[in-house]
Amino acid sequence: MSTFGDRLNFLRKSKNLKAEELGEIVGLKRRIIFLYEKGETKPSYDSLLALADYFDVSLDYLVGRSDDPIRR
Repeated sequence: MSTFGDRLNFLRKSKNLKAEELGEIVGLKRRIIFLYEKGETKPSYDSLLALADYFDVSLDYLVGRSDDPIRR
């Protein structure tokens, strides 16, 4: 299974977003997005929700616990 960082990177690139752009959308700094993608820091609950909401995916998919991105 993919890690949170892998999924975040994939989702960000699938929307052709730079880390800075995604950060602005969800209220995070560009550096934090990079740290998440590299697995150097873990997101807060609020950050996870904001990212899952923006990409319209389930939390389980975002954190790599499921390969099914559909929210139920």
